[in-house]
Amino acid sequence: MNPIDPYRYLQQVSQKLAEPGALQERDEIETVLDEVEYLFEVLEPEMQDGAERLIAELRARLERAG
Repeated sequence: MNPIDPYRYLQQVSQKLAEPGALQERDEIETVLDEVEYLFEVLEPEMQDGAERLIAELRARLERAG
């Protein structure tokens, strides 16, 4: 089993957010948000700003999803 690379995963989430129509379903957004919030805890402080932006975007999408 390969360990998760948190930096690569955040990059994948960022790319997914940029895709039209991606991450629109509430359950999918919640899952990704939970994962990013978990990874935030293990990131080096200088990498947390990028994760914070992703978390904010995911929370905004979650709010719009109702």
